[in-house]
Amino acid sequence: MLKIKTPKTQRAKRALDDRALKSKIVENAKKTLILHGTKTSGVVNAVQMQIYHMKRDNAVKYTKKNENIRPFESGGETSLEFFSLKTDCSLFVFGSHSKKRPNNLVLGRMFDHHIYDLVEVGVDNFKSTETFEYDKKLTPRIGSKPFFAFIGEGFESVEELKHLKEVLLDLFRGEVVENLNLAGIDHVFVCTAVSPTTVFFTHCALRLKKSGTLVPRMELVEVGPSMDLVIRRHRLPNDSVKKEAMKTISDQPKKKIKNVSSDIVQGKIGRIYIPDQKAGSIPLSNDIKGLKRERREAKKSKRAGENEAKKQKTSSE
Repeated sequence: MLKIKTPKTQRAKRALDDRALKSKIVENAKKTLILHGTKTSGVVNAVQMQIYHMKRDNAVKYTKKNENIRPFESGGETSLEFFSLKTDCSLFVFGSHSKKRPNNLVLGRMFDHHIYDLVEVGVDNFKSTETFEYDKKLTPRIGSKPFFAFIGEGFESVEELKHLKEVLLDLFRGEVVENLNLAGIDHVFVCTAVSPTTVFFTHCALRLKKSGTLVPRMELVEVGPSMDLVIRRHRLPNDSVKKEAMKTISDQPKKKIKNVSSDIVQGKIGRIYIPDQKAGSIPLSNDIKGLKRERREAKKSKRAGENEAKKQKTSSE
């Protein structure tokens, strides 16, 4: 079991709170755990290595054999959930090989470090990146955002293919961003529904060429890997778990903003607090126009009074 350590600094406390076992409205970048069972094949090892190279910035790969991992059986997911908690991974790729299920891959997602859903596929006609010949300048950069192309009506109508589509999108899409520079998109994942249970998966680089317009012409250059994914088993999440995992910001109560209220008629109303101006104690200058006018009027009234006094004095004499 994991040791429970008490954080000694505020930075460690914030890191543990960020990693807390709860659903997040804004999720971190999803990491992928890649591991295998007691018996594998060369094809499974090669596929897992290719996935690791494509997701090197957000992937953890285990090389030791794991005996007790059986994702579809009850009790067989305990070790897998423990490794997910230990490495903070929310996606996993588990490889195995047997006579009943040769070249087997289990793709799955975690929620709260418990298994959310599973898709089991068999790998056929695998071709690694080394078997393709292309200009090495077209090699996709690590961490760049990809395009996805899902070809076939089955991805909209067949439940197994719809489920596989969701898992593949989560597995390879990388970090969710708000803004995207189209010039930085250099590769695309093409998935073609060959039958209701088979998908042809390939990885292509994008080559931009002049088209005579502002939008360049795009060409696909296959760089690998490519393989056929044959769906064997899949398990959808429970409705209650799915509802909890699909929470969005709109489902959360809005945070109250201080000194701001809303009215049906007036709309948003803000209250502004202004300190006491203490106008009575502010000294006034002598150059104020109002004071000059008062002085002129006082002088006129004074002169008028003096003139009346002089007239009365002269008349009395």
